[in-house]
Amino acid sequence: MSDNSQKKVIVGMSGGVDSSVTAYLLQQQGYQVAGLFMKNWEEDDDEEYCSAATDLADAQAVCDKLGIELHTVNFAAEYWDNVFELFLEEYKAGRTPNPDILCNKEIKFKAFLEFAAEDLGADFIATGHYVRRQDVDGKSRLLRGVDGNKDQSYFLYTLSHEQVAQSLFPVGELEKPEVRRIAEQLELVTAKKKDSTGICFIGERKFRDFLGRYLPAQPGPIVSVDGQTVGEHQGLMYHTLGQRKGLGIGGLKDSSEDPWYVVDKDVANNVLVVAQGHDHPRLMSTGLIAQQLHWVDRLPLTGPFRCTVKTRYRPAGHPLHRDPARRRTHRSAFRRAGLRRHPRSVGGVLSGRNLPRRRHHRTAPGVIHLPPKKNAAFTAAFFYSKFHLRAQLDHPIRRDFEQIRRPQRVALQ
Repeated sequence: MSDNSQKKVIVGMSGGVDSSVTAYLLQQQGYQVAGLFMKNWEEDDDEEYCSAATDLADAQAVCDKLGIELHTVNFAAEYWDNVFELFLEEYKAGRTPNPDILCNKEIKFKAFLEFAAEDLGADFIATGHYVRRQDVDGKSRLLRGVDGNKDQSYFLYTLSHEQVAQSLFPVGELEKPEVRRIAEQLELVTAKKKDSTGICFIGERKFRDFLGRYLPAQPGPIVSVDGQTVGEHQGLMYHTLGQRKGLGIGGLKDSSEDPWYVVDKDVANNVLVVAQGHDHPRLMSTGLIAQQLHWVDRLPLTGPFRCTVKTRYRPAGHPLHRDPARRRTHRSAFRRAGLRRHPRSVGGVLSGRNLPRRRHHRTAPGVIHLPPKKNAAFTAAFFYSKFHLRAQLDHPIRRDFEQIRRPQRVALQ
């Protein structure tokens, strides 16, 4: 009898292939497995957006196939209070939030974890995330998934050590094609199901129409970096830094044919600032300072180290180093060559709240401090040692890195 036979695991069944295979793999490892389907959105359960009913049916079919029980729970109130309202507040403030990160923190690894432990008697929860957990000397570390193309550790950096220690991620040890192959061999209904996209638990929407239901339109001018009015926007919340499409700027006299990009949002005056050309200097940033880091595994590095920073989920990273003279300060200076090769990944920095970081695949969230003249923060994932550090920012930071002196704390959780 396996040592796992006395341990109960509740799998978050989304109706997708990853959670389906997660349940199967845990069965094979000898755990007592049951599923839980979470319903988290009720605002517009109509025929056009009835994916929740389909997902529930698929989750039930998989559980029936595997011979496990499926529980259901409604977290719509928790989702509205702890995720969606903040999502709207961020857009209203002119920032571009990442709902998946907050959704994981507040719903999938808080409400779900508490319900599974308290109401269903679970020893662990499990999800279909492409990450790994490593236990060393009583400490649980969050590692990147084996599949570099599907790795989701970027979205889980807000997890606490306790949350990671109570969670299992079996598909993190596999690559996506292998997960689908297992599902096909088992003849699961989810084997060829398309991966979910769109807003966490809400799904794919016509985003402008959806956001407009909750935030009224606030038209304002679109102004070039030279001060010329070149168009009108319907609301700053519909635009993000680095955006090219959907600006509605027509041909202008004495203007080049280069495309226009959003380079700033002046929230106080409701002005959208744009510039022409994908390599325009206003799309670029040369550095940032990160402070007050929180380590998922509670094992901080105290000496100097170097890593890379990413300003988007997938693109290549840029160097970051720890400043030994400032104990809790970490700096990144983006290289010019990198900017030229990947202008939109280093430009178009989006503002968020936390900064995850990693060494040897370890992940830890932190907080960004930036100079007073740019009230911006950013969301990042640091991946350090053989190093990758990822970041997402939604306002441009000060480009003159060498002139940064006194950072101030902004956009904390």
